[in-house]
Amino acid sequence: MALLEVKNLGIQFGGLRAVDDFSMQIEAGELYGLIGPNGAGKTTVFNMLTGVYKPTEGKIFLDGKNIVGKKQIEINRMGIARTFQNIRLFRQMSVLDNVKVGLHNQIKYSTLSGVLKLPSYFKKEREMDDRAMELLSVFGLQDDAELLSSNLPYGKQRKLEIARALATNPKLLLLDEPAAGMNPNETSELMDTIRFVRDEFHMTILLIEHDMHLVSGICEKLTVLNFGKVLACGDTAEVLKNPEVITAYLGE
Repeated sequence: MALLEVKNLGIQFGGLRAVDDFSMQIEAGELYGLIGPNGAGKTTVFNMLTGVYKPTEGKIFLDGKNIVGKKQIEINRMGIARTFQNIRLFRQMSVLDNVKVGLHNQIKYSTLSGVLKLPSYFKKEREMDDRAMELLSVFGLQDDAELLSSNLPYGKQRKLEIARALATNPKLLLLDEPAAGMNPNETSELMDTIRFVRDEFHMTILLIEHDMHLVSGICEKLTVLNFGKVLACGDTAEVLKNPEVITAYLGE
């Protein structure tokens, strides 16, 4: 059984059909790309996968369970986490606290314990600090733990956003244009980071990306969207040679 199976997904906003009859299947451990020209419907698909939008039709199965109609926080608890094209960190919080936010659904203590600062409260806080530092160390951010996240260089902010997403302990990680705004050196480092996350965390990753160097370098399979419809899908090398895909990107 595939980790993620999307069947005949569609959504309509008034008279606009943004995504139509979209299907996709991702196996556990795959590094999968969703590509297409601007306005093709890629982020709309991400928003349906994470519960931001409710599809007009179709089904989404995560580990065999239909997640359509569930709230964003429920879908996150079931195992889907995401990053955003425009980095959405808590800019006036420390690097460490940004990651601790991602641990909210795993390490809990009672309101009474928190208000009275009981020993159980401090025990759980130490556990969160330790786990957050472990994740920061994976990304080489441990020395920046006390910095405000807004003071990190752009490349490190991207890494921090991925670390925070991983803190929710997902099965499937969605990356929305992770290389946006990066220079070639940062993009190359990001490719290494994504591969590392897949291998180290045994993670399944679905990413949206316009940088074809990154896509061809790390994605094993691709689905191409154009005007809300699937144009092609399959192994990366074959899809990128498809004349229809080339036309969609470059014109006739």
